[in-house]
Amino acid sequence: MSTKTSTALGFAALLLATTPLVAQNFPTDDPVIQGIWAEGMDNSQAWHIGQALLDSIGPRLTGTPAVDRANEWAEAMLSGWGVDARIEYYGTWKGWERGITHVDLIEPRVRTLDATLMAWSPGTAGPVEGGVVTFPKAESAEEFDTWLSGVAGNFVALAMPQPSCRPLSSYEEYGTDEQAEAVREKRRAMQLTWRERLEATGYEPREMIAAIEGAGALGILWSDWSGGWGARRVFALNTRFGAATTTIPAVDLSCEDYGLVWRLARQGQTPKIRVDAAGTILDEVPVANVIGEIRGTELPDEYVVLLAHFDSWDGASGATDNGTGTIVMMEAMRILSEVYPDPKRTILVGLWASEEQGLNGSRAFVHDHPEVIEGLQAALNQDNGTGKIARASSMGLVDASGNIAGWMSRIPSEITRHINLSFPGAPSGGGSDHASFICAGAPTVGLGSSSWDYFGYTWHTNLDTFDKIVWDNVQSNATLYAMLAYLASEDDRVSRERRVMPVDPRTGEIRPWPACEDGARETNERYR
Repeated sequence: MSTKTSTALGFAALLLATTPLVAQNFPTDDPVIQGIWAEGMDNSQAWHIGQALLDSIGPRLTGTPAVDRANEWAEAMLSGWGVDARIEYYGTWKGWERGITHVDLIEPRVRTLDATLMAWSPGTAGPVEGGVVTFPKAESAEEFDTWLSGVAGNFVALAMPQPSCRPLSSYEEYGTDEQAEAVREKRRAMQLTWRERLEATGYEPREMIAAIEGAGALGILWSDWSGGWGARRVFALNTRFGAATTTIPAVDLSCEDYGLVWRLARQGQTPKIRVDAAGTILDEVPVANVIGEIRGTELPDEYVVLLAHFDSWDGASGATDNGTGTIVMMEAMRILSEVYPDPKRTILVGLWASEEQGLNGSRAFVHDHPEVIEGLQAALNQDNGTGKIARASSMGLVDASGNIAGWMSRIPSEITRHINLSFPGAPSGGGSDHASFICAGAPTVGLGSSSWDYFGYTWHTNLDTFDKIVWDNVQSNATLYAMLAYLASEDDRVSRERRVMPVDPRTGEIRPWPACEDGARETNERYR
């Protein structure tokens, strides 16, 4: 152990001698665990990291200037803690810069609408006014083409309106079982009918949007309600991957305001709206991951990797997807640089770009760094909100369960007592960046958080903001990851023995182990 490490641990021991530990079953024989606890729980910097990232820099949509600012900030923060940090470029993505969005209903009454321009959408050249037409009940391509002839000079309301913007949970809690079932069934029936109407046009989604643009529409109105009060998805249009318009704005409205405009149009009450939205489409721009390393002293070519995607959608500030994961990993690296600055193995943090577009940043890193995969001891990912870690899996690696269970047993129970261990689990085929590592059979720990209304309220919504973060959970998670990184660094090599995969009930065949693929190095077709 180096003099620097001894000094850091001596300071931690002094701090612990004067600060009573909350943990009841604290492993007092391990001074590094003690030091991590003291630094992570008593001197946490998570709030300050998050405030700067989410309030000052804000959302981090791939291809926007905000991503460049975020990368430079993260590199500087890591470097300031003594971590060897770099911005590592791997490709390009279509560039875009958001400006203001202002949408008003001006007839038959005046109301400022809750709206935002969708990602990568063109803006308007100043305020644009027009009527609203709704998606037709066309039963054939011919009927749809006839309807197209009337969209010129109007905004087209293209999404299915909701029968109610009251969450189903309200009916279940305050209404009768019959009321709740009636609402549930009505929504199912409307969704089925809507799909049939879309299919009857004969157009694929992108073709339909291009046809509406070509017919002279002023813009497209969209709404994708999450099912929670006031929350809406703001990441996709009909293609579910961005605006998909090339010359006219695609504007997302709240469930309530979209329903208002739709009803007015359907009832022949001639709504008129004014849209003033700024969105600048740029050329392809470079995209990059932010990488930080604390080099190993004994086994520098073996790695413990902390994973979090840095990008976000930009309808809010990307706080729980994945600001919280980023904060946790940056704070864990800060803690480790203070308490465990000379690790046995190299500890690497990857803040990945373009996860939302297909795990592109992490996949590119795995493709470009086979030496990391060859020497990987453990990869630890965080990407599902502000809850405490509640689940852990060895992701299909049968013998890795022993290592993980051993690490957990040495961590204070205040952090681990809520974690459900699932062994051997199964490899992830996608969804988050751990899939980029486990596909190669590299030891990857699947870690999941408790919900905290993630999918109903903050995942990809307009409500994914700083105020939704539960800071003691983030502090606990950062401390947990720092401890896991230390314990994995010091442990024996983790086995890569894979489980026998189960049978897929749909095909009767054994499920294959997920295949690895390179990340997209430029804008792919579904985002063009």
